[in-house]
Amino acid sequence: MAKDMRASFARELRNRGFTDFQIRVLAATMAIPPGRTATYGEIAKLAGSPRASRAVGTALKRNPFPVSIPCHRVVRKDGIGEYSNGGPGAKLRLLIKEKAIKKD
Repeated sequence: MAKDMRASFARELRNRGFTDFQIRVLAATMAIPPGRTATYGEIAKLAGSPRASRAVGTALKRNPFPVSIPCHRVVRKDGIGEYSNGGPGAKLRLLIKEKAIKKD
């Protein structure tokens, strides 16, 4: 993401009441390519707070741009996890469609 675009993105999120940590979480989540996933712990580490995996979930629950910020690609280390845009079933369908996980 270009520097001016990152600044605009961060400004928009700050105006919506997001903290710097939450903004870093959303930026790290935007970097997950289709067909890939990252755990809440991995995103916490990328956001600069490796022990804050639960706070990552809180930030993602507030995601105002679910199409641009693919929070469905963030998963638990032991499973899918929650998804505020339709529940775990919707998250699973999106991950299967993107070939991030295989259908059983």
